Amino acid sequence: MIISKTPYRLSLFGGGADYPSWFASHETKLVSAAMANYCYISVKQLPPYFDYINRVIYSKIESVRTFDEIEHPSVRACLQYLQVPNGISISHDGDLPARSGIGSSSSFTVGLVNALQVYLNKLQHTPYELAMEAINIEQNIIGESVGVQDQIMAAYGGIKVIELSGANMKVRDLRISDSYIDDFESHIMLGFSGISRLSEVQAKKQVDSIKEGKSNKILEDMQKLTRFAIEAFETHSSFSEIGLFLQQQWELKRTLTNTVSSDHINSIYTDAIKEGAYGGKLMGAGGGGFFMFLAPPDAHQKIKEALKQINVWIPFKFDYEGSKIIMR
Repeated sequence: MIISKTPYRLSLFGGGADYPSWFASHETKLVSAAMANYCYISVKQLPPYFDYINRVIYSKIESVRTFDEIEHPSVRACLQYLQVPNGISISHDGDLPARSGIGSSSSFTVGLVNALQVYLNKLQHTPYELAMEAINIEQNIIGESVGVQDQIMAAYGGIKVIELSGANMKVRDLRISDSYIDDFESHIMLGFSGISRLSEVQAKKQVDSIKEGKSNKILEDMQKLTRFAIEAFETHSSFSEIGLFLQQQWELKRTLTNTVSSDHINSIYTDAIKEGAYGGKLMGAGGGGFFMFLAPPDAHQKIKEALKQINVWIPFKFDYEGSKIIMR
């Protein structure tokens, strides 16, 4: 049995600009991180004792004879693309729910590609190669409206600055000290809104808006904020200043489409700021999922008590390893 362990993504600045329809003609920067919450994929050979030949276990169980019969789009695409022989069992488990703005579908694809490479006795990919394989599978084979930061962070781990321009991609560490990282980590709150949504639906609306030129000014302003935020991080600015950039980014982001936010979501955000949060955002393409707030640690309990709509808070830590094989 082979098991991969792949982190989910915490988007910080620049989200919404990592679609090819945008960065193909605009120099783009993002700040993104990997969370110490994981997607686990196990892969093993299936003995020929059953009525079926292949089995896939996730929120449902698929027992099939051919890969064409598999309903899960990422599993079907990965198996066919990598030319995996019949007779395989794939099982998924995750620390956090899907459809919640944390890049779970891309973590799944990255983790599956990583595990299948080992299963096929191929040379294991570098983080760059792993991210590019997952991006190709999701964008070109499945045809999903997805960006590129989710796959990059799932493969690399850490806290990264991602620079995109045309076909060029550069990934580097955000240049901050270990003590500053520890302090930053202690300020982050992650709470589930209780609303799940299909990221593909939200993302397609944003991609369509980019193609129609409706969101150009918004994304340009968000890119300016991203550059200010990178400078603030790397000069070890106060978290209240970084929180203000998060607030300004959220105000811009929720105007990208009319489904990014809602009265319910706006109410939660406003209450968090009233109770002492410096800033925050709704994760992913919007519409639901996890909130991330930046707040002084001594205000965390007060914020949690005030936000009755959020009944699940996740202890937050960064991941620094990216997708890795933990059993082979």
